Amino acid sequence: MNQMKVLLVEDDEIILEGLEIALGQEGYLVVTAKGCQEAFRQLSEGEPPDICLLDVMLPDGDGYAVCRKLRRKSNVPIIFLTACEDELHTVMALELGADDYISKPFRIRELLARMKAVLRRSSPGRPEAETVIRVGENKIYPETGKVYAGNQPVQLTAMEYRLLMIFTSHRGRVLTREQILNDIWDDAGDFVNDNTLSVYVKRLRKKLGATEAEPLITTVRGIGYRME
Repeated sequence: MNQMKVLLVEDDEIILEGLEIALGQEGYLVVTAKGCQEAFRQLSEGEPPDICLLDVMLPDGDGYAVCRKLRRKSNVPIIFLTACEDELHTVMALELGADDYISKPFRIRELLARMKAVLRRSSPGRPEAETVIRVGENKIYPETGKVYAGNQPVQLTAMEYRLLMIFTSHRGRVLTREQILNDIWDDAGDFVNDNTLSVYVKRLRKKLGATEAEPLITTVRGIGYRME
């Protein structure tokens, strides 16, 4: 079985070396970069990574630049590793297409859990005959975690997919924001708050092709959301 390749972009040598050792022990092939230019070079050479771990503050720029470059040509999972805990940085990372955001210091088990979650969502393969859930023009294949609009795949992050499945499991019912947040939280930690939930719902609607005439996920003001 081929090793999963991780691009680790981090300028703190202690963190870099520690993660390189820990991820290597878990069977990952780790490629490192200490800045934006080195990360760009790694991305232009050899096989693309299966997942990227990006620090925000780098000597020659920031991880957002690396994220933007990746998202122009790839849906490779991206997790930000950063000491920046304020909401603005979190929302910016999510808006750029990051799959997850973890604040330093963090536990290696927590990071590994997050990595496994996003990697499950990015596994290749077109779904065969199986259960199909329809949402507007979209088809969801829960056994494989794939979503299609017609014959075109809809690229969802791990959190977007989890949110979608919460809505499809409670169709026609109003879900409070608190209920949704409680369902999204897992053993990896409470890494979604009320404000970032709004970002996820907005992105999910956009990716599912929602319109004013057919919003797919309706906002119930002062309460939460409902999927028809």
